[in-house]
Amino acid sequence: MAKSMRDLQVGENLGESRWVKVDQALIDQFADCTRDRQWIHVDEERCREESPYGQPIAHGFLALSLLPGLLYELISPPEDGYALINYGLEQVRFLEAVRSGDEIRLEAMLESIQQKSSGTLYRINCAARINHREKPALAAALLVLCAELKQ
Repeated sequence: MAKSMRDLQVGENLGESRWVKVDQALIDQFADCTRDRQWIHVDEERCREESPYGQPIAHGFLALSLLPGLLYELISPPEDGYALINYGLEQVRFLEAVRSGDEIRLEAMLESIQQKSSGTLYRINCAARINHREKPALAAALLVLCAELKQ
């Protein structure tokens, strides 16, 4: 169950999301959407022959784009009348290739809370872990604004 933003404490471990499978269909959809159809992502035969991974890998930005949805499994706005808004990213690092068929999940920790005129800004340190691998796919600080909606 997602924790209310109002109850979070700096330094709190927010937990882990469910595992999400990054299959070839998802990679192909992302390639079509972003127009990034580089062979290392979409050409299974060429990847078997030429890629050091032996199969297609997901775009780094695909793994990154999954983080907000996975984060919202862990946290939620404090009540009706508020919205969580993606405010930005800091210190994004792509550390390990996500291969077609891998499962990833989010691990998150609240680093800081800052009051702004537009709402409360949360800086959340995130890692996208790959099932059965030591190194995470990526690490990043997600900036999430909890903003009050106009009534």
